[in-house]
Amino acid sequence: MMTPNEYYGITKENIEKNAKIQIQKMNPESGDDGVYRALAIDMIDTIDDNEDLDKPTVIILPVGPVGQYKYFVDEVNEDNISLKNCWFINMDEYLNDNNTYIDINSPLSFRGFMEREVYSKIKPWLLMPEEQRIFPDPANPERVDLLLKELGGADICIGGIGLNGHIAFNEPMPKLNPKKYMALTTRIVELSPETKIANGIPKLNGAVDMMPKKAITLGMKSILASKKIRLGVFRDWHKAVLRHAAFGEVSTSFPVTLLQNHPDSIIYSTDFAAELPYEDGTV
Repeated sequence: MMTPNEYYGITKENIEKNAKIQIQKMNPESGDDGVYRALAIDMIDTIDDNEDLDKPTVIILPVGPVGQYKYFVDEVNEDNISLKNCWFINMDEYLNDNNTYIDINSPLSFRGFMEREVYSKIKPWLLMPEEQRIFPDPANPERVDLLLKELGGADICIGGIGLNGHIAFNEPMPKLNPKKYMALTTRIVELSPETKIANGIPKLNGAVDMMPKKAITLGMKSILASKKIRLGVFRDWHKAVLRHAAFGEVSTSFPVTLLQNHPDSIIYSTDFAAELPYEDGTV
């Protein structure tokens, strides 16, 4: 097993070799858009493949990364791709201290983002019914897991990776063994300081004390049950996260490492995020 000193020293030229989660490094000229386009293409291809088989499409979606949605919406509208047989299941949402959703009009609201930037921009006759646009419900957390089970699990899960390795808002739980962590279902969680800082800087310009303390999140059980998992990395701190995820020890201290045991997971990385975290990869 590699130590941090070893995997933080893996150069971008070697980042795709021997990774325990497959890494696809995008063309340097494509920038962040290369990752976003790859995620959008995966969504479209999954819908097209299922349409050919006359099957519904079930996709677990994030609000972070979000750049893929512009390309997805444009493709759907330009090619008149019907979403009527699709189920879009968002993985999480922020909560108030009393375990209710934050206001949908808040700039932090994932429900508000999906309505403004995705659903309202798709031609109405192509859009799926509202009941097929799902968020986990803090008043009935088990509902989304039961729905996913009824639908046969997600065809694909799209997502990102948090600073502390979280997927959705599945925060590190170092005292829990991997088997039990992978069995976690949808639930209300307390957000870690790292998550509040990483998410509060771009959204609230550093007003981290105004970040919600809680969220509702899909558990790793439903995420890992997805037939395919596709993650995007592109930030400066993703340089370290990418290496820890794909080369580090499987651990509930860095939850994304649990995807090393998934049969079809890929991390799309910008050329920038594949660079060494610090000079020469040594401290």
